[in-house]
Amino acid sequence: MLLALDLTLPISNPTVQFLVLFTIVLVAPIIFNKIKVPSLIGLIIAGAIIGPFGLSVMSRDSNMIMLGNAGLLYIMFLAGIEIDVAEFKKNSSRSLVFGLLTFTIPMVIGIFAGYYLLKLSMISSVLLASMFASHTLIAYPIISKLGAGKNRAVTVAIGGTMITDTLALLVLAVIISMNEGQVTPAFWTQLTLSIIVFTLTVVFLFPIIGRWFFKKFQDSASQFIFVMMMIFLGGFLAELAGIEAIIGAFLAGLAMNKLIPHVSPLMNRIDFVGNAIFIPIFLISVGMLINYRAFVTGFETIKVAIVMTVVAISAKFLAAWATQKIYGYSKAERMLIFGLSNAQAAATLAAVMVGHRVGLLDDNILNGTIVMILITCTVASFRAQKGAIGLSFAEGSLEDEDAATEERILIPVANKETLKDLVELSLVIKSKANTQDLYALNIIKSTETAPQIEKESQKLLDEAVRLGAGAETIVQPLRRYDMNVLNGILGIVKKYSITDVVMGLHVKQEISESFLGSLIEGVLDKTRSTTFIYKAIQPLSTVKKRLVIIPPNADKEIGFPFWLSKIWNLGRNTGAKLSFYATEHILDILRQINKTHPIDVEFKEFSDWDDFLVLSKEIGKDVGLVIVMSRLRKASYHETMKRIPDYINKYFKSSNFMLLYPIQSATPDDYHNDMTNASLLASIRNLGGFGETILSTIKKNNKLE
Repeated sequence: MLLALDLTLPISNPTVQFLVLFTIVLVAPIIFNKIKVPSLIGLIIAGAIIGPFGLSVMSRDSNMIMLGNAGLLYIMFLAGIEIDVAEFKKNSSRSLVFGLLTFTIPMVIGIFAGYYLLKLSMISSVLLASMFASHTLIAYPIISKLGAGKNRAVTVAIGGTMITDTLALLVLAVIISMNEGQVTPAFWTQLTLSIIVFTLTVVFLFPIIGRWFFKKFQDSASQFIFVMMMIFLGGFLAELAGIEAIIGAFLAGLAMNKLIPHVSPLMNRIDFVGNAIFIPIFLISVGMLINYRAFVTGFETIKVAIVMTVVAISAKFLAAWATQKIYGYSKAERMLIFGLSNAQAAATLAAVMVGHRVGLLDDNILNGTIVMILITCTVASFRAQKGAIGLSFAEGSLEDEDAATEERILIPVANKETLKDLVELSLVIKSKANTQDLYALNIIKSTETAPQIEKESQKLLDEAVRLGAGAETIVQPLRRYDMNVLNGILGIVKKYSITDVVMGLHVKQEISESFLGSLIEGVLDKTRSTTFIYKAIQPLSTVKKRLVIIPPNADKEIGFPFWLSKIWNLGRNTGAKLSFYATEHILDILRQINKTHPIDVEFKEFSDWDDFLVLSKEIGKDVGLVIVMSRLRKASYHETMKRIPDYINKYFKSSNFMLLYPIQSATPDDYHNDMTNASLLASIRNLGGFGETILSTIKKNNKLE
């Protein structure tokens, strides 16, 4: 007997509701992309069509509100977690200026428009103005997909969003309390203390909890659920403090920023779930608020909608324009700032709903707000998209990492205990453009071809492929049969023109007395590839700082640009600060590079490798070590390098460490010849804008023509 389904409108059956929602999420972007309209506009329009004021296919019930709020928090969390922390710190003063501009200008214009044009009371006019002052990062997913998410203008806009939304929502809290006669000295004291306690809890306690959890639990499902919990915990604590949950979600993202590598399976899952589920459903729920019938019942609603929309767009444009003029940004960057700050949704909805409930705002304002939300979201999407595309034309690419690359990374895998660490390291040091030139190699000795050995080999390779797929990177599995493991690796290096080799040591394994052992020494002796020897004591993402020790004359090695780009990616894609220890000459090169490619970094002069152990004082909890080494009798070789294994075993054995062997010229004099070699210069330039920067900097500092 068939179950009777209730298909009356609006649909109440949860199964059918989800069917409708996911059909829209799938179909709307496809249709609107064909007519060159941003997909988020399509989702809002689709929400209006199926909503209670459209065909009434679905009602905006508690389930939709819950899912919509989750999507809103997700947008704010993504903005916090994807923000470039180094750029954010560098532009913090600019974010403050923009935040104050994008709050003050709409407040002034909004109060004037509300009081003189819409004939509202002063208290209602202030509340209306606070709606114009706030904005939602609706357009952020568009900019992020186009690769402009780390642009300086985007960073300034995101920082300004936190400031203006906080101030706007504080105005909302104060106005409502004033309306109820509750604004007393005790009110201000309680609000101030609760915000301070909330901020300190999220900023300082969340990273501690996160680092502890990621150390203890490394399975992907637990880590993702933990992140979800932190999003909503941040939102809950914000509401407990008397401010909106979106501020808590953003701060939670900022607090977790350094713990989630930007190129990792976990980050990919966070992006996927947000962009595929929560954010689209939030946009559909916003569309459900649109009541087109209000515009055929009287002129007043149309008048209110026009005034509100014009004020919202013009005020936000003036703030973006003023920021552009103050800091000399390009037209494309102004479009990015305006696109991110023009969309009215989250805090605006909160303010109008609360204001309507307490009687400060009438039905005309409510309906006008919905129209304003639709139009500003549409304008913001087009402006942000045009700005991101314009930026790509101006710079040649949206990000330096998008440049063509000849990078091919080999990961010899033989132990399941080190497999994950090696793949994760390879994912964060690779260029962004390299999505398919990672190779996982397992070698089976010709004398050991038992079925069980082949089965274990396949498991290792399958796991490497799975880890790469989680970060949207193809790891190509390679199995080779050979009498000698070293010969097997060398054969693959030659066959695939490998540029980088990432090898590991087991966590319980010490560096042998014969330095690194015959296998690794053989690879170093017989290949020219950049080689990374990595030993992980704790997960990559939980390291707070990495000391990068660079020997004198390292900049005179032809491999300097190649390994430095990998270390720069390590700093960019993980949250750990890089602390460079090198001669003043090399530090000067690094400072110049950091001006155009900023990461979280510090520079300390260090040239006496005979006193290498002085660095042991700098090693503490959650501090990693990267030592740039040299092959024997090369330009940057130092006698102390012979003693590095003993030092590591005695003084650094409880820390993550990496020994890095660069590509090196046959003799120091060959460096000058290499730097004029067309193919090598082309390879350096293939590093993108970073390659051009480092090439010009090295030539300038070393006075090479």
